[in-house]
Amino acid sequence: MDNDFLPKIGITIGDINGIGPEVLLKALATQRVNKICNPIIYGSGKHLAKYKQFVDLHQWQYVTINEPKQANQRNSNLINCGKGEFFDIQLGKLDPKAGQLAFECLKRATEDLKKGEIDGLVTAPISKENIQSETFKFPGHTEYLAKEFEKKQVLMFMISEDIRIGVVTGHIPIDLVKKTLSKELITTKLKIMIESLKIDFGISKPKIAVLGLNPHAGENGLLGDEEINIINPVIEEFKKQGNLVMGPFPTDGFFATGNFKKFDGILAMYHDQGLTPFKMLAFDTGVNFTAGIMGIRTSPDHGTGFDIAGKNIADANSMLHAIYAAVDISKKRKEYIELESNALKHQKIDIDSLRKEKN
Repeated sequence: MDNDFLPKIGITIGDINGIGPEVLLKALATQRVNKICNPIIYGSGKHLAKYKQFVDLHQWQYVTINEPKQANQRNSNLINCGKGEFFDIQLGKLDPKAGQLAFECLKRATEDLKKGEIDGLVTAPISKENIQSETFKFPGHTEYLAKEFEKKQVLMFMISEDIRIGVVTGHIPIDLVKKTLSKELITTKLKIMIESLKIDFGISKPKIAVLGLNPHAGENGLLGDEEINIINPVIEEFKKQGNLVMGPFPTDGFFATGNFKKFDGILAMYHDQGLTPFKMLAFDTGVNFTAGIMGIRTSPDHGTGFDIAGKNIADANSMLHAIYAAVDISKKRKEYIELESNALKHQKIDIDSLRKEKN
């Protein structure tokens, strides 16, 4: 693989009344980011200039461009999104104008990601309530990207150096979890996880743990039969196909005993079952990765932080790790594609040789 490959990483500004711009600026002000990627902000220069005052980064500079191919490799870059109008920043408050700007930044960045003009996308936090409109009717980034990449199912995959947890059901009410679970859905999510671990993380034979739905994983049907009728049959089918898939494990004991450390990936049945232990273990370094789409998208694993917006106390660690993850995954995918391409070339050579021998 080309060691000089410097991926173009788009970064959306998120809701400007939250901590998104703050962690973005703090991350890009570090010297490391420009050495590992070519960052392109999708946002508003007028609002960024104002935010620089809040975080005391007056000397930090960027280059304004119109499209990713113009990106300057020695600097951070900015593509202005929206109508270019300045409106007051109202720290910690919901403002429809901020929600509209967040959507316009996301829309433009997603278009460039789909066209391959950027190698990865990092999304700063949005207010799921504030961004809702006639053009954005989604529970969050994950569902929006699934629609844009024409995927019926994607995987919300929470990743860090020590743990990776995906969820079968994402942003849905808890009373819909049981109704939504099916063999087909769990099978689809497991397939996405296995493929992602191979292509995006370079793990040729991933070992995966599947969590149960009910307390004590159903206690052999005493506390629920989803493990017996839905989850376990899927696990057995994957085992027959030669995959290292195990479970279903009771959630409490699985994490309390440190059993999670033995696995490359963990599949939880619902949002809080997976994200609660993940955030306890990796809140400052955790990253939300959307697996199962052609483009690469990561984000910090925290929200808008309205309560601390503008106070210059937000930690940029998760944003930094989201950028690092986008860079690492883009390189892993490039390496995988090159290896697959070389394998096909050798296969063609072997077939051509056999044909020559026969003739």
